[in-house]
Amino acid sequence: MGEDVAKHEFSREDRTRYRTKVRRCLDVFARMLRDSRFDFERPMTGLEIELNLIDEQGDPAMKNAEALQVIDDPDFVTELGQWNLEINVAPRRLAGGGITAFEETVRRSLNDAESKAREIGAHMVITGILPTLRARDVNPELLSHNPRYALLNEQVLAARGEDLQIAIDGVERLHLTANSIVPEAACTSTQLHLQVSPEQFPAYWNAAQAIAGVQVAIGANSPFFLGKELWRETRIALFQQATDTRGDELKAQGVRPRVWFGEKWINSIFDLFEENVRYFPALLPICDDEDPLEVLDRGDTPGLSELRLHNGTIYRWNRPVYDVVRDKPHLRVENRTLPAGPTIVDTLANGALYFGLVRALAEDERPLWSQMSFQAAEENFYAAARNGMEAQMYWPGVGTVPVVELVLRRLLPLAHEGLIRWGVDSAERDRLLGVIEQRCLAGVNGATWQAREFHRLYDHTHLDRADALRTMLRTYVELMHNNEPVHTWPSG
Repeated sequence: MGEDVAKHEFSREDRTRYRTKVRRCLDVFARMLRDSRFDFERPMTGLEIELNLIDEQGDPAMKNAEALQVIDDPDFVTELGQWNLEINVAPRRLAGGGITAFEETVRRSLNDAESKAREIGAHMVITGILPTLRARDVNPELLSHNPRYALLNEQVLAARGEDLQIAIDGVERLHLTANSIVPEAACTSTQLHLQVSPEQFPAYWNAAQAIAGVQVAIGANSPFFLGKELWRETRIALFQQATDTRGDELKAQGVRPRVWFGEKWINSIFDLFEENVRYFPALLPICDDEDPLEVLDRGDTPGLSELRLHNGTIYRWNRPVYDVVRDKPHLRVENRTLPAGPTIVDTLANGALYFGLVRALAEDERPLWSQMSFQAAEENFYAAARNGMEAQMYWPGVGTVPVVELVLRRLLPLAHEGLIRWGVDSAERDRLLGVIEQRCLAGVNGATWQAREFHRLYDHTHLDRADALRTMLRTYVELMHNNEPVHTWPSG
């Protein structure tokens, strides 16, 4: 969503003006790409982690406004639901200990925030979906107190014209009718940012799409929603359905969803922004006073605010980003496939796998995407979301194999090579990619640990389902704070 917005009603004139302005922004962006007016000589990486708040019992704590007040740190901001926060970590280079510095910074910030949040009876949890959420928690009254969320909710439902239907068939089945987008707030993720040049962008985006299924399978951490065990990464299905502006008729016509894997490999970042404008109507037609062409003609950097706002309401799993820092424009791939957690070391291990693989694949002389259909990448992605570490994946040269075998035999060596090219030292590489290796060998990620511990409690003790989930979550939180990788966590 980006910046706060205050306007609550949109006229036909607003929408017409916005359509004209966003297309003007697109034309200016095309010209900037031709002129190569971008900062990319010292590429930076970034990290965002969405968090949940719980009370002493393990139930959601609807206290994000109070938590932000006591935490008093500009790196922490609100998210959609009153039980959500997000931490935005200052960007840095990967070379020279950058990944370890991310880990240390996040741990220090979260520990400090946790100690302050305790004063108001709230505790931090990093997980893909809070397993103790109940149906009464996903209602419009529990949107965060920020006008932008109410406005987004209103516009999604207006575009859809009816209540949202959420249907997820996994280990168990969930069918839910929702009169708001609040179920989306259940989806808490890790977002990895990678700054690239315009020339590099297509290769890095294609590489990120190609490995999206691997990321989800190895990093899955969202097996429960509203008390039901669903997909290993339920967040993928839930996020798509909780923001779907399409009724059944539009789905039947092939209209694209706003949470979107995409449909083809790309040759330019322009392809993605142009698709956004061509396929998706505006949700928030808010215009500013900047004339981007006039700004560019005088030698300054246009903000392209309408194009950026529109891009922010289309939730690609790998999103293109145009941004301006210190009057210099740059481009980023924003990787949105991963859930939050289980620990900070697991999060950074997932990040190391991603950064290493995309570098190695993007620079390969024979691109992976020239050997693999886009549909195969999408099928890998959804198989991973459903089955996690049990998923089977197609990969060029090996066919369809278990994802853990693919990672151990093919992808970890590539990730090591990619991290070497980023300038990551051997100790960092070995430690973090070693976490991925041992996770694969143990067959345990956040989702499998949560499901295993829940079944131990629910199937073999007197606890009912809700109490088993609470007890599991309290154990999860205790182990999360130890920052030992999830594959080492005990069960029982």
